[in-house]
Amino acid sequence: MPPEGPIEGPIAYAGEPGAFAEDAVIAAFGDVARVALGSFREVFDAVGSGAATAGVVPIENVINGTVRENYDLLLEFDLQIRGEVVVPVRLCLAALPGQRLDDIERVYSHIQALGQAEAFLRDRPWQLLTTYNTAGAGKAIVERGERGAAAVLSPRAASLFGLEILADEIGDLAGNRTRFIVLARDGRSLPLLAPSPGAGPGTTLVVAVRNEPGTLVEVLRVFAEHGLNMSKIESRPSRERAWEYVFWVDLDADVREPATEAALTALRDVTTMLRVLGSYARAREG
Repeated sequence: MPPEGPIEGPIAYAGEPGAFAEDAVIAAFGDVARVALGSFREVFDAVGSGAATAGVVPIENVINGTVRENYDLLLEFDLQIRGEVVVPVRLCLAALPGQRLDDIERVYSHIQALGQAEAFLRDRPWQLLTTYNTAGAGKAIVERGERGAAAVLSPRAASLFGLEILADEIGDLAGNRTRFIVLARDGRSLPLLAPSPGAGPGTTLVVAVRNEPGTLVEVLRVFAEHGLNMSKIESRPSRERAWEYVFWVDLDADVREPATEAALTALRDVTTMLRVLGSYARAREG
């Protein structure tokens, strides 16, 4: 689903070429200029400073759940969610050419990828070692020329680094996938993503309420009274006071719709903080 119009400047993502985050960039924008960075924070910094036109970061995986660091960074940085893309997570075990499964003693990957292939990995007496990124695990094996080692990564990353696939489709869940969001500065010219056929609108909010009985119920009542479906709610520490929380909410709604506008107005009366992080086309599932 390519964007409508040219992209000025690179799109930032965290990881190495071949990472699932790069797959998300390509799925969202096509084969555009992109820059691989070392962490999620660096992606937010690059977009916030204008060094990158936009950034693509993971926000949720169907097995591991929410990427909490990125929720916290969304609250810290003044950026907007401008799009969403869902990337299938296909995992394989790959090593230097000529290696066999019986030669492997160590397996490297991101901790989440190791967990997503647990059933396959636990059947063998391998030492499991974590890295910051799936594709980076494969790159490190190649750079070190490390025999007796394998990486859990995508088949595309294995091919990119010249690794040989020893076992394919090793993930525990055949339908494993990760939801990524596209970030940009407010007001930054960014061609709208062409939505998938059948995709509906989505809006992400963060709210805080008084630490009193019934205050969260009042927020939920506003959504119900305005006919808005809440697809997700999650709490995170407020970082201002101990044991107080903010709530992240995903709505199946467009912020420009009258019902959504009215709900946002009503929410201001029952919250101590309200921030709209973006309204965008949802990625179509299935």
